[in-house]
Amino acid sequence: MDLFSQLILVISVTSFLSFQWLFHRVSPWVSTRVSPGFLRLADKQKVEWNSRTVSTLHALVVGLFCLYILLFDDAINEDPVWGDPTLVKINVGMTTGYLISDLLLIFYYWKAIGDKFFVVHHLAALYAYYYVLGHGMLPYFANFRLLAEFSTPCVNQRWFFEVLGYSKSSRPNIANGMAMAVVFFLVRIAVMPLYYSRMWSVYGTEAFYRVPPEGRAAWIISSICLDVMNVMWMHKIARGCYKVMRSARRHKVGTQENGKAE
Repeated sequence: MDLFSQLILVISVTSFLSFQWLFHRVSPWVSTRVSPGFLRLADKQKVEWNSRTVSTLHALVVGLFCLYILLFDDAINEDPVWGDPTLVKINVGMTTGYLISDLLLIFYYWKAIGDKFFVVHHLAALYAYYYVLGHGMLPYFANFRLLAEFSTPCVNQRWFFEVLGYSKSSRPNIANGMAMAVVFFLVRIAVMPLYYSRMWSVYGTEAFYRVPPEGRAAWIISSICLDVMNVMWMHKIARGCYKVMRSARRHKVGTQENGKAE
């Protein structure tokens, strides 16, 4: 194993240990001081609270690094299949550590946070990332996928508001719901044409056929699986957002009518 591969392994292991520490120690300690409502939660809710806190932190760190790479890493933009994957490997290494950590927590606390869709999501991502870390192939596409992390903080914040007792028609909840729907659509749905057009642009080229058949299968199958789940989640988010907006509109109209009656 060369020196850089050893470094990536260290990054992944450090990432795994760091996210475990954040889940078990840092999140509970900070949450009790920042949000008094945390202490009133049931044990299962506290498990999910800590899981989502760690998830938000990972999303912000990896998402910003991903955006930097996408904007300024000329090597992978010029050659999306075999461009220099140095920065992408570092980012994917951090994400790999997080995904393994989260999978462990999901299985251990299955009754609290178990979700088969998240298990499929994590396994599909890890399967694809193996080819990035092990063979340095497809760095552009692996990095592009991490853009989706930008939607995670809003999704988690929606759950935080719910367990803290915020009304679905409250202004913070509505604002977060709108932001969640917009960001989720932009980073997971609207970018699909760009992603698949870039995939199509390299299809059949010499660089494409240098990727072994199992690597191409991992790339294409995992992409389709993730996007099918993204469409399903987008549908749920859109329906939820519509219901909340309709409820808020009815509440506003009712308040105005009561005011006129008085």
